[in-house]
Amino acid sequence: MRGVCGPYRHRRPLRWAVAGAGATVAAALTAGSLTGTLSFGDGPGSGERPPKAAPSPHTPADALQPPIVARAQWRADPKLLDQKPRYADAVHAVVLHHTGHSNDYDCSDSPHLVRDMYRTHAVARDWGDLGYNFLVDRCGTIFEGRKGGVDRPVVGAHTIGINTGTTGIAAIGTFTEGAPVPKALRKSVEMLIAWKLGLTGIAPEARSQLISSNSSSRFTKGSTVSVPTVLGHIDAYETTCPGKALAQLLPALRKGAARLQSKAKVQIRKEGGRPRNKKAEGAARRAPSGHARIGGTAGSA
Repeated sequence: MRGVCGPYRHRRPLRWAVAGAGATVAAALTAGSLTGTLSFGDGPGSGERPPKAAPSPHTPADALQPPIVARAQWRADPKLLDQKPRYADAVHAVVLHHTGHSNDYDCSDSPHLVRDMYRTHAVARDWGDLGYNFLVDRCGTIFEGRKGGVDRPVVGAHTIGINTGTTGIAAIGTFTEGAPVPKALRKSVEMLIAWKLGLTGIAPEARSQLISSNSSSRFTKGSTVSVPTVLGHIDAYETTCPGKALAQLLPALRKGAARLQSKAKVQIRKEGGRPRNKKAEGAARRAPSGHARIGGTAGSA
C-alpha cells in the first residue's frame, strides 16, 4: 500500500444550493484572525447549536485559528464511522499531502469530494474514518477531517510510521510538477500549519523528534527520527505525494507559517494577552483541551 495519497474518481457531483458560497469563503479568508467554524451548505445538525462568536484572541494560537468547516457541516455520515479517536501527547509536525483529484473542480462540490474520500477511507480501505486530519480545497476552504477535535492531537491514518504526533493536511487536487498551486489554498495551509504547531509552541522552521511505528516507512520501527516540523508525505514514505509542485513550496510554506506566528505574538503583546470575556471564550471552544495519552497508528496506515 502506498499510503493515503492516490487517485480518486470524481463521481457524480452533488452541487450544494448555497447562495453566494464563493463570496462567503472569500470573505472568511480575508479575516485573518477569524476563529470558529465556517458556515458551508447545511448548518449544524438537528439539536446542535451553532458556535458563538469568538472573543478577542489571548494567545498566539487563538489569534491564528482559521475558519474550519466542521464534520456536521459537510455532512459526515455517522454510520460510516467505525473507530474511536485516538490521541498523541501533542502535534509535533505537519505532513502535507495531495488527494489525486482533478484540479478543475467547482469549489461548491468540495463537500461532496470530502464525503467521497470519507467513504473510501472508512469503508473501502477499512480505516474507520478519514485518514487526513484536515483537507483544503483550491478556494482555501478548510474542512475538518478525522473525528476527535480540531484543536486536539488526533492520530490520523495519513502516513505509515509517523501518524502519532503528526497532523495530516491534504490539498484537494493533484499537484505534480508544473501544476499551479492556488494562492487561496496556499494561504489557508500556511494558517493551518501556524495554528496547529502554535498550539504547542512549535516553530514551523524547526525540527521534531518522532518514533517510527512501522518499518515500511522510511524509518525502522522503534527508531527515533528527526524530521522537519513541516514535511511532505514523500519525506516519510516511498510515494510521489504531495507532488513536486507542493513539495517545492515546503520551504515557502514554513516561512509563511513562521511569519504568521510572529505576527500573532506581536498582536497578543499589544492586546495584553487577556481575553475580554472569559465566559464567551469557554463557550467558543468546540473541542476539549489538554493532552491525552499517546495512541498507536490508526487503521492500516
